[in-house]
Amino acid sequence: MSEAPASCKYGLWTNGLDFFFFQKIVERFDVKFNPLGHWPPADGTIGTKDVHSDAKLRKADPDMLRTAFRRCHNFIHGNEGMPKDAAFWQFLRLIYCKMYDEGKNQAERRFYAGYIPRERNGKTEYIDEQFDDEGRQKIRERIFLLFEDVKKAYSNLFDGTEKITLSERALAFMVAELGKYDMRRADVDAKGAAYQEIVGTNLRGDRGQYFTPRSAIKLVVEMLDPQENEKILDPSCGTGGFLVESVNHQLRRFRKEDQEPEDTEEFLSELQRIKEYVAENVFGADFDPFLVKATSMNMTMAANDPGNLFHMDSLSFPKGHLSGVKEANSMIPFGSIDVLMTNPPFGSDIPITDPAVLGEFNLAGKWDKNKETGVISRGNGFQKAVAPEVLFIERAIKWLKPGGRAGIVLPDGILGNPGDEYIRKWILRHCWVLASVDLPVETFIAEANVNILTSLLFLKKKTQEEIQAEDLGQETDYPVFMAVAEKVGVDRRGNTLYKRGPDGEELLKDVTEVEQVRVKGKMVERTLHRKEKILDNDLVEIGKAYRKFREENLEPGV
Repeated sequence: MSEAPASCKYGLWTNGLDFFFFQKIVERFDVKFNPLGHWPPADGTIGTKDVHSDAKLRKADPDMLRTAFRRCHNFIHGNEGMPKDAAFWQFLRLIYCKMYDEGKNQAERRFYAGYIPRERNGKTEYIDEQFDDEGRQKIRERIFLLFEDVKKAYSNLFDGTEKITLSERALAFMVAELGKYDMRRADVDAKGAAYQEIVGTNLRGDRGQYFTPRSAIKLVVEMLDPQENEKILDPSCGTGGFLVESVNHQLRRFRKEDQEPEDTEEFLSELQRIKEYVAENVFGADFDPFLVKATSMNMTMAANDPGNLFHMDSLSFPKGHLSGVKEANSMIPFGSIDVLMTNPPFGSDIPITDPAVLGEFNLAGKWDKNKETGVISRGNGFQKAVAPEVLFIERAIKWLKPGGRAGIVLPDGILGNPGDEYIRKWILRHCWVLASVDLPVETFIAEANVNILTSLLFLKKKTQEEIQAEDLGQETDYPVFMAVAEKVGVDRRGNTLYKRGPDGEELLKDVTEVEQVRVKGKMVERTLHRKEKILDNDLVEIGKAYRKFREENLEPGV
């Protein structure tokens, strides 16, 4: 092992997941290595009076943020004796504190691990609060007061009795780990990927809740292309993947050529525009109150606003006893939504059997097929049990405005089983079919451990005049986009797949990035060139093909 250069002030040891930072202190007869939570930023130094509030926070890339989230969650689970779900909610409360704190002026911020001056041998040393008993106590006092403000600010999500029960050691670790990142400036993709990784291992339910892979979510949003003035809804929002990606979709629209805001004023203006968009046009609902809270956090990280989220049973709407029903009736009545995106719970093992619910749906009725003519018509009475995904199709269409668009994840059986022909007949009568995309089985095996074939079905609601015209025989032929995805970027075990050439070698593409660095007190641009692996994901190409298809073929209907 070679000796470190004499001018080296800081060091790092890592095994790829854990990171240990050190500051080298050279004394007359000895060299010490003080532990640090992290190196100081490029424009800050240890010992600066207000380093905790004035130093520039780091913008996290996806891998860094994912690692930070995972380390925090694992630290609680492994060191606090908490089950994973309890550790998750403690982690979530701290994330709320972090996001709330970033909205304050720098001088008012409390989510940080700073340094304590100590006199030693006539010299002043700065001890990292994370590794000092007195420092940990100060961190705890700041965070506890901060969390009280958070509960008041988010009174619709907290009842006021919640507490942060982490030990001082765990609390100091997490504050030091998260406090150095600027969450507001981190890319929505980075925050979403990091958050989803933690959520996915803790909140998978037993009611058919299969969290949608991010690549499929991106394709749905891209193909539906929600506009800034359109109301969007996910009536089975889970952890908010479709809603967050819609925020990201608008951000890309706001930024010309995907460039970052040039200055703080432009950045804050962009934040305000996104916040207003979310407050006015983004809606979600879920039966699970924990998932509603998880979505709220996901939206807060993406847009600095939780959006309009309702704890309710969407299949019972506009009735129901849950807390979000009354507000949802006011804000999202039937026929008010422009774009609906959802991955509803599905499966024959969780059927809807409540007659009061089934009685509200045509697709819950008994349907007959004339053996001679093949005509399918509504019979008398209702079925005793119906799979939830069938009812979600009808509920989605009822929520849309005439001309509104929907993207729904459905099991392949609905699109192909002979016994489900009446469902397809009902869909074709009430909707234009814009597109259908078959997904491979790996889509849900990797993230939900569910071996099921699914498709993405894209629909556009017909007007009443269009339905009546077709009932009178005025049928209209129109092209439908169809695609089959064989690869979605992961294998059955969740391992990332990259494109390979005929010789089996991974293919690389050239990537050029421009970054700003400080040189002799001035900010200058530096161009970086590197090679990057190409994700083997057919959904990216399908998105491109659909855009080309729409350039050549207008959407059917008005």
